[in-house]
Amino acid sequence: MTDHTPLHSTHLQMKAKMGEFAGYDMPLYYEEGVMAEHEWVRAHAGLFDVSHMGQIVLEGKGVGAFLETITPSSFKLLPEGRAKYTVLTNPEGGIIDDLIITRRGSHKFFAVINAGCKEKDITWITAHLPDDVTMTRLDDRALIALQGPKAEAVLRETLKIDTEGMPYMWLIDSKFVDGTPIFISRLGYTGEDGFELSVPADIADGVWLHLSRHGAVKPVGLAARDSLRLEMGYCLYGHDIDDRISPVEAGLGWVMGKENRSFIGAEKVLAQLEKGVERKRVGVSLTEKGVAREGAEILDSSGNKIGVLTSGGFSPTLKKGIGQGYVETAYSLTGTKIFVNVRGRHIAAEIAAMPFIPAQTKSMKIHATK
Repeated sequence: MTDHTPLHSTHLQMKAKMGEFAGYDMPLYYEEGVMAEHEWVRAHAGLFDVSHMGQIVLEGKGVGAFLETITPSSFKLLPEGRAKYTVLTNPEGGIIDDLIITRRGSHKFFAVINAGCKEKDITWITAHLPDDVTMTRLDDRALIALQGPKAEAVLRETLKIDTEGMPYMWLIDSKFVDGTPIFISRLGYTGEDGFELSVPADIADGVWLHLSRHGAVKPVGLAARDSLRLEMGYCLYGHDIDDRISPVEAGLGWVMGKENRSFIGAEKVLAQLEKGVERKRVGVSLTEKGVAREGAEILDSSGNKIGVLTSGGFSPTLKKGIGQGYVETAYSLTGTKIFVNVRGRHIAAEIAAMPFIPAQTKSMKIHATK
């Protein structure tokens, strides 16, 4: 039996095509279809239900040191309000999950974890919690994403929330029109300017409907969310990263704090930083007509297997097939000519830089806030 988010009945009323994802019955797309939804987000503002994601609070005197144990990032100098993308690592240096962690106070952090990893993450975190840190699950909250170039105007004109000058990767406290406290993060999974609104579950429908009334807003399902993130080269857990892939192999070494050398799995990950890795995550751009999906073999110019696609699909923006995957490091240089094996057909392609299109997110500079 699948779970439902607080917005489930709203999706049904909006005639969404529903499907199972991470144990939830989620909207895959609405009446206009995936392509139209993708293009709408790039030009206007799309509304996403991401309430299946996990929301937790970690707090206590030792919380900063604890976060530097379970992730390779540094949190000592993170200012209140700043959000940070990072990963949980296991003793082998593999990625348990990727997540966003935001400082909410001197000894308090808010984290959003992936839906499919929610219970696994919470079990892992609980098993490593020190005595001076507590974890609280926010199961009574929904999460709504508003993404696209019109997102800031929509918030201002519908909820009367002014985010002008709010930096990217930043969180503020605000209120819904009825006075209910909510918090808003300027971040997302599309590469566009946008926000994620953490709201009490009992007002989720009200927030969704208020935002939906704006002419620039249309609901968007998980299918377009996936094509949007693929154009940005963002990782999807369980596909592009997992517990057998390290941050270095995944091209996520930038999440590592310069002074954090005692995180779980540090010995193996730091050795990779020093000595290099045998495989790397890369972007793949098809130069012939076709679409390659996850699992397709990546071949060198002589037809020898050098890797495999972990995500792939059609880019509505670029009007061609793109993907990402892992190849032997010797073939990871941007521009390297390759082939992708799609059901026996060798489609010409090349190693591409990611993101495939420029990100439209705002500046992260803190001094830009009001």
